[in-house]
Amino acid sequence: MAAFRRDGALRLPGLFDAAQIEALRRLPTEGPGARLHDARLPGMIAPATAAASSLLGAPARPVRAVLFDKTAEANWLVAWHQDRTICVQARVEVEGFGPWSRKDGALHVAPPVSVLEGMATLRIHIDPVGPDNAPLKAALGSHRVGLVPAAEAASRAAAFPLAVCLAQPGDVWAYSTPILHASERSNAPARRRVLQVDYAVADLPGGLAWAGVG
Repeated sequence: MAAFRRDGALRLPGLFDAAQIEALRRLPTEGPGARLHDARLPGMIAPATAAASSLLGAPARPVRAVLFDKTAEANWLVAWHQDRTICVQARVEVEGFGPWSRKDGALHVAPPVSVLEGMATLRIHIDPVGPDNAPLKAALGSHRVGLVPAAEAASRAAAFPLAVCLAQPGDVWAYSTPILHASERSNAPARRRVLQVDYAVADLPGGLAWAGVG
């Protein structure tokens, strides 16, 4: 927990066993980034939920899940940025929450940074991620600087130590949700599936409710 609070990113090797990863491989993929809402999912990601609870210091719930499926045909680049929106059940106007948007039909809103700072994002690696297969890059410690304007994200990230998130199937990389991170296009394209799950411990205010994953 101390390392996670300090750096904002932590590798959890072998958190999922081979049978659990095989079950995740059978999840349906719909394009390069499919948002999942499946009654089976909470049970399938139980090891990640337990880890998130330990890292956040309280019982955590999965509030959003996205299955990224990078291939030679879908080989995208993600510039330095912060994850700045959350997925909710319905639109309720609450001070400090906005703007609103829809992603793949799901309702999203940008919350106050304090909400993001209380969250953790866990990336469950289904396929191997080597140095040439577009590993996530994270700017260690950048989760503590608040919201960064998009135009300044790359220059601000350069001021922090860099973590290159290599992984084997079953490994999990956890990061504090507002950390600055990026990903290059793959230099040697091979399938790279990652199930990314956002976790929270607190309810939302004013009648807002997390969308959840189950």
